[in-house]
Amino acid sequence: MSVSVFNRCWSKVILETLLRQGVTHFCIAPGSRSTPLTLEAARLQNAERATCYSHFDERGLGFFALGIAKSTQSPVAIIVTSGTAAANLYPAIIEARQTGVDLIVLTADRPPELWECGANQAILQQNMFGDYPVANVNLPKPNTDYSAQWLVSLLEQATFQQNQQHGVVHINVPFAEPLYEADEAAIDTHPWLQSIQRWLAQTKSWIKHEALQQEVIPHENWDHWRTKRGVIVVGQLPAEQAMGINAWATTMGWVLLTDIQSGVEPTTPYADIWLANQTVREKLLDADIVIQFGARFISKRINQFLQAFNGEFWLVEQTQKALDPYHHPHTRFNAKVHHWLRAHPPLRQKPWLLEPLALSKFCAGFIEQQVGGNLNEASLAHHIERVLPYNGILFLGNSLFVRLVDALTKLPENYPIYTNRGASGIDGLLATAAGIGVGANQPVVAMIGDTSTLYDLNSLALFKNVTQPTVIFVINNNGGAIFDMLPVDESVKDRFYRLPHNGDFSQIAAMFDIKYAHPYTWADLSSVLKQAYTRRKTTLIEIKTNPTDGSNIYKRLIEQISHAVIGA
Repeated sequence: MSVSVFNRCWSKVILETLLRQGVTHFCIAPGSRSTPLTLEAARLQNAERATCYSHFDERGLGFFALGIAKSTQSPVAIIVTSGTAAANLYPAIIEARQTGVDLIVLTADRPPELWECGANQAILQQNMFGDYPVANVNLPKPNTDYSAQWLVSLLEQATFQQNQQHGVVHINVPFAEPLYEADEAAIDTHPWLQSIQRWLAQTKSWIKHEALQQEVIPHENWDHWRTKRGVIVVGQLPAEQAMGINAWATTMGWVLLTDIQSGVEPTTPYADIWLANQTVREKLLDADIVIQFGARFISKRINQFLQAFNGEFWLVEQTQKALDPYHHPHTRFNAKVHHWLRAHPPLRQKPWLLEPLALSKFCAGFIEQQVGGNLNEASLAHHIERVLPYNGILFLGNSLFVRLVDALTKLPENYPIYTNRGASGIDGLLATAAGIGVGANQPVVAMIGDTSTLYDLNSLALFKNVTQPTVIFVINNNGGAIFDMLPVDESVKDRFYRLPHNGDFSQIAAMFDIKYAHPYTWADLSSVLKQAYTRRKTTLIEIKTNPTDGSNIYKRLIEQISHAVIGA
């Protein structure tokens, strides 16, 4: 029996199992040990049963897969070779675990006889990602002593766990040599596959799991609590769950605080700014009940409010993860938001607190005055709706800019917004944006800081896969301006925190064959965008600002609002 043929049979069963669990995208990094998996994935693409992507940088590849999984809401498989190629996936695996995004990581490995004996490119790969995967599958070296049925069942159990918990499945796949020159005709007719030929001819899963029948049961004291003074806080939510929250809160007369990641149109926007007002914050803390939908708030002021609140606290979120960093005694509803709202009908009543609405309206004009009419970091955040395509997606990176958008923007309800706010790292942001564009097949606007862009330059190569108009805004404030918010001595800030690079991105865009523009005014930007949205390619738009302009405006707004006298 040919080892290379059986390696391919083993790989065929693995990938056929994943197909039946909803995987249609395979993200592949080049490597020799992963050849059996790669060639089987290529066969699936040739048969138009899957789509394959390749990239030379495993770290970027992991985030690219994460972006596809986010936008398609389906599991995405990653195939890499052995050694540090696998280790480079760790940041994307961490982000996927933190945000419940389904990735299936296939790491090819040396066979056990080559572990810990000085063999080349052999590292300890079993369980190498610790507790971050929802399931770890450490396969043996391909061997006919293990039936094909066993292999399918083992993998389906892992994907069932993923379906229940959402996150990452790590499958470590050792292969012995030879890896090449398998007889293609001998793969499909191999005797080892005989017991599953009927299954291979169909598209059914091996095991059928019936869906859980779950109804949201109304809280036993809802008739009591809905007459009280309430605050609704809405964090990161799937787009389809944003509907109805605004109307529900308005009917109740309760204060609504929303995160930019929620997709919910706020009734009292700019909360990150007006919550700096101590008078209003103290009145808000008099609420009898806070109900939180979703989690992971960007706003420092909203987080401070949640930390200080000591009343009745309810949390509604469909996963079973713990999502209250302030550890309130609380009632937890594991449910989709619209199911919960339906089970808890609102009671029509007048607003119990008018100051947030008044201060929010004041902030709208005050922010406009402070930001000014020039094209800069803060004005771009405040008027971000001007640059967005009608039928598109917004991706926000992790830097000062995402905080400015959350604090200064009032986006229309249900405009799709994606972030990597699980671990909130700056790695892989370009790659994630590219993956979102490919998965959604819609125009994408990505807003990313200059340091984040430098950290992920290799991933600009991934935008060759994009077939819709795509715009990357690089906010160039010459380093990590987010660190200007820290009380760090100016004498060490540049050297150890901001790290100014004194460069621009024109030559970098040229290197990756990406259109480049550097507009100086809103009129220039409007002209650039008009052209960009007519091209099914990527345009990099660099917005250069003075290093401290954005952070200074942000700090000034918070400081002045904190001392504002309501009604004055």
